[in-house]
Formats: sequence, C-alpha cells, structure tokens
Amino acid sequence: MPKAKSIMIQGTMSNAGKSLLAAGLCRVFRRAGYRVAPFKSQNMALNSFITREGLEMGRAQVMQAQAAGVEPSVRMNPILLKPTNDAGSQVIVNGEVLGVMPAMEYYRRKKELLPEIEKAYRSLEEEFDVIVLEGAGSPAEINLRENDIVNMGMADLAGAPVLLVGDIDRGGVFAALYGTLALLQPWERDLVKALVINKFRGDKKLLEPGLVQIEELTGKPVAGVVPYARLDLDDEDSLSERFRKKGRAGRVEIAVVRLPRISNFTDCNALEMQEDVSLRYVSAPGELGQPDLVLLPGTKNTMADLRWMRQNGLEAKVLQYAAAGGPVFGICGGYQMMGEWLSDPEGVEDGGELAGMGLLPVRTVFTPQKTRTRVEGGFTGKEGFFAGMAGAPVEGYEIHMGRTVASGAPLLRIDAGGGEKDDGAAAGNCAGTYVHGVFDRGETAARLVNLLLRAKGLAPSAAPALDRGQYVEQQYDRLADVLEEHLDMGMIYRILERGRGGRNA
Repeated sequence: MPKAKSIMIQGTMSNAGKSLLAAGLCRVFRRAGYRVAPFKSQNMALNSFITREGLEMGRAQVMQAQAAGVEPSVRMNPILLKPTNDAGSQVIVNGEVLGVMPAMEYYRRKKELLPEIEKAYRSLEEEFDVIVLEGAGSPAEINLRENDIVNMGMADLAGAPVLLVGDIDRGGVFAALYGTLALLQPWERDLVKALVINKFRGDKKLLEPGLVQIEELTGKPVAGVVPYARLDLDDEDSLSERFRKKGRAGRVEIAVVRLPRISNFTDCNALEMQEDVSLRYVSAPGELGQPDLVLLPGTKNTMADLRWMRQNGLEAKVLQYAAAGGPVFGICGGYQMMGEWLSDPEGVEDGGELAGMGLLPVRTVFTPQKTRTRVEGGFTGKEGFFAGMAGAPVEGYEIHMGRTVASGAPLLRIDAGGGEKDDGAAAGNCAGTYVHGVFDRGETAARLVNLLLRAKGLAPSAAPALDRGQYVEQQYDRLADVLEEHLDMGMIYRILERGRGGRNA
C-alpha cells in the first residue's frame, strides 16, 4: 500500500493562522475524495480534548480531524504541553501525562521523544492518502533549531513540502516572509515550496507589486492571498480573538471570567453562537457589570487563579452578584473554586490549602492522577435556579486533577463508561460541573438561554436551537470555500504530488 502524501503549514510567527489553514486544507482534500489526517508533533495549548479511548490531545488537531471527517486520535498530536506556570509545563505523550517539567528540562529531553513522534506519524502514513502537518511558532527561532521536532525537523522526517504563511493583519508581512527564509539553512529553504499571505483586508491589486517582488527576492511563488475570514471555529490558546472582541447585542448577557490560566474556554463557544446571547470575557472588577449569568471556566491552576480573583477584587464582585440572586455557573476548575475548600497535599498545583468561594457545598482534594473520560447524560433538575434545565441532554468529557466531594444536590447524572454516577452540584442560584462541552448540544444551550430569558420576564427565544456539531460543519465548508477561491489549488496539488520535501525523502 502506498504511503500518504504530505504537505506542511508553517508560519512566520505564532497566530499566523496555521491551524485554520491546515483545517481548511483538510476539508478541501476531503471534499476531493482523499482520506485525510492532520498532524502536529508538538502542541502547546491549554485547550485539550479527550478521545474515545480516554486519551488527551490538543484541541486544534481535534478541529482539523473534524474538518477531515475522521475520528480524533492522539497519533495526530503525540506531544501536548500544557503550561502550568511561566517556566514549566505538564508534558503529555501519546495522551498520557509524562510529568511536569521546567522548560529547560523539556528542551534537553525532547529529542528522546522523537521515536514516539515518528511512530505516530508512520502509523498515520499507512492509513491515509494525505497528511496535513502543522508547525509551531516560527521555523526561524534559531535558538531552538537544534533538536527541532516540530517545524523543519518534522518536515524533513516526513518528507513534507512546506507552505510558509505570513500574517498581513499584523503588518510587515513581506519582511516576515523574507526574514524567515533568510534565517533558514539552505536545506530548510529548499523545503519551502510556496508562500501564503493570510488575513488580508482590502483590494488585492494594492498587493500585486509586493507579490511580484517577494517572489523575485525569495525565488518562491506566492500560492495565494487569503482574506480575513470571520469564521467561528475552536481556538487553540489564549491568543484567541474572542477575548478581545465585543459580543453582539443580545437579550441575554453572559460574562465569562478570563482567568490567567484559562483552559478549555471552547465550552463557551456553544453559548456565544446562540442568537439571543451576548457573551463577553472580563478580567477586572469594573468589567463585570450586571450580566444575566456569570460563568467561571476551566483553568490549569485552580488555586492560583482563585488567588488572582481574590487579589484583584473579581471574587468579591462575583460573590456580591451571587448574593443578590445572580446565577453563577462553574465548569471544571471554575466548579472547584466555587466550593468550600481546596486542598493540595501532594503539591499538584501550588500545595497547601485554600478556602473556596463558598458558593457550592463541595470540597476538592488535588491528586496526581488525572481523570480523563468521555461522558453522556443529562441535567437532574433537583435544586435551585438550574432546576429549569431538568432533562436537558449532555455529551462531553471530563479532564481534571483532583477529587471533589459534594454534599448537596447533584447537577448532572452521567455515564462515564463504567456505569452512571452523579456529577457537579447545584445550590440556589449557583451550579457547577466537571463536564466540558456541557452546553454543546443545541437543545441544551437553548434551554439555558430560555431559562435566563424567563428570569428576566422575557419571551422565549424564537431562534432555532443551534447544535455546535452541525454548526461547525458549516464553518469548515465555508473555510474550504475561501481557500479554494483564494489559493492556487493547482499549484498546491502539484506541490503535494511532487512531495520530496526532506533530506530523507
């Protein structure tokens, strides 16, 4: 059986749009009849996902797998780094936690992980027709060139030709493209087969003199100028533009606390897409205002982020809001901090003990073992404000450190593959759960919106219930349409067919 052809997306910098362009090409190739898989050898992000096997991988490769129409597999992202602080990360290999390492220790040891990366890639190579690889950051980080396993080193291993992407929205795109190529070694420059300019706004005719000159200066053709496309797809990390943009006007306003170590904030996307919802992120007491719901999202360090809320005054504002009857909902780390007490006897996070917000009758003890499981079930409707959610279906996943004991009414009844169990807690106008994706089902998100509308004395939403899964399928097709219109797909197919990108090819 012939091995898969490959093509790799690298960028001149972080957030150049590599993840979305890779997802778009996955959908383009899928629509052309190919069996396609994404691949990123090493991903650094706090947005992760649990596969059907209970393994953890980066959310960006999940998005790309969905665009390709295939089941996400940790082989598509064999190494995931989840920053725990400014100098270290939890290292996850093939979906399992290897440990927490300072940056220098990981840098010294990462070459040891190359066999795991190659094994994962070769297994995909045997099963698919096309593999769309994604790099990380920039290949021109010359201080990190030695033992590179994610950019040119990976392209070389895979024999993958490279499309180099520059972000024109930030300015200086021609300098970024030229400078990146200038810093590469000759064999690395040879891997780059074409350039792509991304996030363009305006009249392309104004760019044409620059396009001609950059081709002359670099000897690389420009494969296309991709316009700034407003698509609603899962973001990879805290560079997300969602944090900065203002939500549209809606009859229901939801305020999400933007924690410093916020993770899996994609839980909010299903609410943000509802027509009657205006959703915004807040990071200071003065920004909270009087929303209809406060949502505390997941975090990679619950105790540190609760201290941050306590120190900057946001906790006091949320407590005042809750005391006045405002509904508060926590997910994962947000659920943990809403409890009465947090204990970390083994130093999984910061160590020691910390009083929680006292909004829910739960206590959490952190342990080194990570819970990773897919779940399905529904709201119980046994207590308080969120009793109006009774019977609403839930499908998602748990991913957390720590055991939480609740003494009040459960919020959900779920099946995690080993029988049914209670999850979360509800008390008065407050509730929390460990389940990520708790509102992803369209009817469940719509139920919450109508619950909030009813609390304001407003009529139910007339908008159709939007299911997140169906909605993102439409977004992938829109993304593929944009790429097919604005990229020279003939050139890209020729690059794909010729392959022979690396020294080992």
